[in-house]
Amino acid sequence: MRTLGQRFRTAAPLPPRAVKVVVVGGGFGGFHALRKLQKLLEPERVSLTLVAPNDYLLYSPLLPEVATGVLDPRDIAVSIRQTLRRTHTVLGHVTAVDFAEHRLRVEGREGSTDIEWDKLILAPGSVTRQFDIPGVAENAHGLKTLSEATFIRNHVLAQLDAADSLPDTPGGRAERVERLTVVAVGAGYTGTEFVAQMQNWIKGIAKRWASIDPNDVRWLLVDLAPTVLPELGEDLGKEALGVLRHRGVEVRLEVTVKSATATSVTLTDGTVIPSRTLVWGAGVAPSPLIAKLGLPTENGRLIVDADMSVPGVPGVWAIGDAAAVPDLAADPSKPTPPTAQHAQRQGVRVARNVAASVGVGESKRYVHKDLGLVADLGGFDGVAKPLGIPLKGPVAKFVARSYHLYALPTAGARVRVATDWLYNSILPTRVVNLDQVRSEDALIAKAQGM
Repeated sequence: MRTLGQRFRTAAPLPPRAVKVVVVGGGFGGFHALRKLQKLLEPERVSLTLVAPNDYLLYSPLLPEVATGVLDPRDIAVSIRQTLRRTHTVLGHVTAVDFAEHRLRVEGREGSTDIEWDKLILAPGSVTRQFDIPGVAENAHGLKTLSEATFIRNHVLAQLDAADSLPDTPGGRAERVERLTVVAVGAGYTGTEFVAQMQNWIKGIAKRWASIDPNDVRWLLVDLAPTVLPELGEDLGKEALGVLRHRGVEVRLEVTVKSATATSVTLTDGTVIPSRTLVWGAGVAPSPLIAKLGLPTENGRLIVDADMSVPGVPGVWAIGDAAAVPDLAADPSKPTPPTAQHAQRQGVRVARNVAASVGVGESKRYVHKDLGLVADLGGFDGVAKPLGIPLKGPVAKFVARSYHLYALPTAGARVRVATDWLYNSILPTRVVNLDQVRSEDALIAKAQGM
């Protein structure tokens, strides 16, 4: 019989504790970081936790097609729980981070909780940029979430339905003008694609109304910038501008909103636009969480090294729209632009760097040459610049849709989106106002959480 001492001497050593890796943010950066970590590291080596307000990855570039009813909202929402099966998901917003104690506070629907980490990846993304303009926060609606896209679709339909039934009186005609005017702010991707696709969609469903002609609807796109889609260059910007104006969309450049009410929009040149629909797509701002960290920032984005680690804070990395990652492939003095393309690839790279910190692989700097940008203008129109090659018309439209199918992270999402596109091309457009989203849930002031 062995003695107690012998039993202690021959007992197997306890396995090391799994490293706790916590990712804040379930957008492109956080999702792809966790997806890669699951492939690189065994469950015995790391435990993975995601903190995010939603349990799905939103493929936001296709939100304008949700707003026009071409795509079902669920088609561009990829389930995190089904895709990242090894990841523990905590729903809520991070409200505080204690770097010394390696602990963060999460506020969720059921209350608050504290989460500890050994390695932390900050990928909280961005929110719709707000400006201190009277009436905008209370009356403008963004196009950055599923709720906002669904609301805008229902809202535009409701405005046209109401206008269709107004009496032919002075008061009725004045209200009709307000309801039939749509103002979009921001001539970048969000504003331009929204106006182009929504205008094309309304034209295709004109038979819904008895007294409204598609030409009765006034579409106004405004931006303080001097060009449309400046990211694509002057020539393609002019092409997009020509498409919009040919369709009857008013484009007002080098002007923006001075104030807004529930029934009007006043521009900085003094023009007063009677309108009950104001869509805000004038850029994005880093998540408000970044300002609470007490760390150095650049234009609101957290300053990081080229390997995306946060200087002076061991075991912490930051990626995506909330991080000023040096753009080594273009201009190292400037950060990479806040695009889904960069966020996704930064997520993959940071996963490799985190794995290297626990002894698997090698840490490297983030270097990615932009693959190009695309814009779908509805119908057969589009503009694109893949690998620096300018394209327009149906060819650009094909390239844009092909890129989105490639970028969608699951085969199921690709099939559903492609099927919806096919059905939309051969079947009558679906025109149903489900009215399931409250107006206050789609205000840009609402989407300022994490």
